[in-house]
Amino acid sequence: GLTLIFGVMGTANFAHGTFLMAGIYVAYWLFKLMGIDPYIGMFAAMALMFVFGWYVQKYLLSKIMDGPHYYTFLLTIGIMIFMENTVLFLWPDYRQLQVSYSTAGISITSGLRIEVVRLVAFLIAIALSLSLYYFIKLTEIGKTIRATSQNPMAARVVGINVPKIYCITFAIGSACAGAAGAVISPFYPAAFNIGDIFLLVAFVVVCLGGMGNFIGVLIGGLIIGLAESVGTLILPGGQKQLITYGLFIAILFFRPQGLLRFGGYWQAQ
Repeated sequence: GLTLIFGVMGTANFAHGTFLMAGIYVAYWLFKLMGIDPYIGMFAAMALMFVFGWYVQKYLLSKIMDGPHYYTFLLTIGIMIFMENTVLFLWPDYRQLQVSYSTAGISITSGLRIEVVRLVAFLIAIALSLSLYYFIKLTEIGKTIRATSQNPMAARVVGINVPKIYCITFAIGSACAGAAGAVISPFYPAAFNIGDIFLLVAFVVVCLGGMGNFIGVLIGGLIIGLAESVGTLILPGGQKQLITYGLFIAILFFRPQGLLRFGGYWQAQ
């Protein structure tokens, strides 16, 4: 979702982590109030964040799209602070969603066990990523999104409604964040600042794969995920992200364009 927004519009959405946080809360309250499984609640989180993202783009970001990049940086930071403090005011304590299969696992060997909730989250992430990829590649809307990312002025000339495409793009990216939040809700707590954990890592992944390059970001995400998992075995406490940011610094030094070439908006630049 982040690379779609970043690649098509060139917008660094620093509120993306709070959109994920909103997805966790949607799944949490649907489960608590109505008993809806978080993997079913994921669709509600996607729909809600799609609408929210549409209105954020239409009524806020669209007003400053032609300005310097730091305008969008400041605005999305403001959205992030507003959302986090609203949640902190309403629900100041951490909340953990407990489903019947939270502790279920698959034993591979005597020393290797895979948690079901994490395996399901991984499979859903891959499925959603591939679905988004083929949506962008094969559908009519997807083609207009790619055309807009490559050259917004030429897209306008051939009759594409660029402001509407920007709304669709931002809405889809926000829906992806909402889906991610719902999917991880069985093993991550609902808290006002939970999105901060993922935001910087998401930007590292986007830059590692090549800004705006969908396949590169998918590969970069798998590399970072594997690096952090290995980091938990060799580093104490919560220092696993030393490996993440170490890889990021190495990429900036030796291959600043990322694993694959830039795509979309950044390729045009």
